[in-house]
Amino acid sequence: MASYQYRKMILMALSAILLATGCQSKYQPIETGAAQTGGGSPQQAAGKNEGSQQGGVVPVSSKGGSAGPLGTAVGTGTGTGPLAGAGTETGAGTEAGTGPLAGAETEAGTGTGTGTGPLAGVGTEAAAGAGTETTAAETTAAAPVFSAADETVYVTGDDVNVRASCSTSSDVVATLKKGASVKRTGYSEEWSRVIYQEQERYIASRYLSAEAPETQAAVQPAAAEGEVRLNSGWQYAEFSKINSGAAMLYRAEGENRKGITVCVNAGHGTSGGSSVKTLCHPDGTQKVTGGSTAAGATTATAVSAGMTFADGTPEPKVTLALALKLKAKLLAAGYDVLMIRESDDVQLDNIARTVIANNAASCHIALHWDSTTNNKGAFYMSVPNNSSYRNMEPVKSHWQQHHALGESLIGGLRGAGVKIFSNGAMEMDLTQTSYSTVPSVDIELGDKASDHSDGTLETLAAGLLAGVNAYFGQ
Repeated sequence: MASYQYRKMILMALSAILLATGCQSKYQPIETGAAQTGGGSPQQAAGKNEGSQQGGVVPVSSKGGSAGPLGTAVGTGTGTGPLAGAGTETGAGTEAGTGPLAGAETEAGTGTGTGTGPLAGVGTEAAAGAGTETTAAETTAAAPVFSAADETVYVTGDDVNVRASCSTSSDVVATLKKGASVKRTGYSEEWSRVIYQEQERYIASRYLSAEAPETQAAVQPAAAEGEVRLNSGWQYAEFSKINSGAAMLYRAEGENRKGITVCVNAGHGTSGGSSVKTLCHPDGTQKVTGGSTAAGATTATAVSAGMTFADGTPEPKVTLALALKLKAKLLAAGYDVLMIRESDDVQLDNIARTVIANNAASCHIALHWDSTTNNKGAFYMSVPNNSSYRNMEPVKSHWQQHHALGESLIGGLRGAGVKIFSNGAMEMDLTQTSYSTVPSVDIELGDKASDHSDGTLETLAAGLLAGVNAYFGQ
């Protein structure tokens, strides 16, 4: 009996409300948009309701009262009434109610409405612009209008990005050092259009100037000419296991000295290196690709012995021969050169070589030939497209520089007539790039079947020099 009296009381209250709000029809039209129904379930008593919106009409629910018109104002409702759902709404979202007399509501247009009512989301809502809906639209920046230019400009910042388009979210195709020069063909306040490797690229205008900046102090490594040994205080030095040897630093002479140091790392050539293991990554995580060490490993050979060419020549002998030719060409071109090894054996593992390069060079180029046997051509080892690896430091802060250097070297080799494998890159998780804090590349100049005669090595050295010039804008 009490239940009957309660239901009767509720129905009488609803009738009064419906008469007051004009919601007298069994079916009410819904404006196009996201569906809203008043709050009313116990779970919604706190007042925050979310759902979805659909067009059409809503019949009377067997569990609720008359369904009011559900307009285009979309949002999150905050209920304060006795049975929840009366409240305000704004922003993106919807309201849904299932309690007694849920969903009786009128609404007109867009904006913020305030619902009040004694029972479960019954309320009225008014907003500006009846029958309209305002939603957040994705905005895109308008392309800048460039003023025409035809001039040589210089990079004024350190490690300035060259991008594929005039947006900070576009691909970085290269990173230029302070003092690098490019031709500018157009400019706006924010972006400059430049020619880089015979293609239109973009650099932020604030990093370019018509006047060449002083560069030597900015890029000159701290190490003095002569032996460079691993300093135990350098970052990541503690991970090295073989480090009693020394690299050699040479200074270019003459007016064309650039104040840029290139580390030339003749791959392999460490006696006993294949019997020692070092961590693949400084954080101890597993390798994400296979190679000479399988994916999933946490340690790798400190320095492998290298392969043997089809004619019986050991790879370390050929990498050293090319390194010496490249050294001569770089010095003649005005680059300082850090030579990791100049003999058959240097007691520096891959981590020691990398850390020395990080602290005494502007970039690091390791020379190798692959172990395949089909003369497939040259390529560089690119950083794997793996989110965990690319988010690991120092890879996270430098992998784009590694790619830019690799692409420049491949471009130089291609221009010299060297055969290039595929697109010139192969993803590989390497100890070298896992510890590098300067632009760093392992470049494979061919494989077991490739020619490695003196003339071919001269061509390879010339192509690599062209790639270094392109990278540093020389």
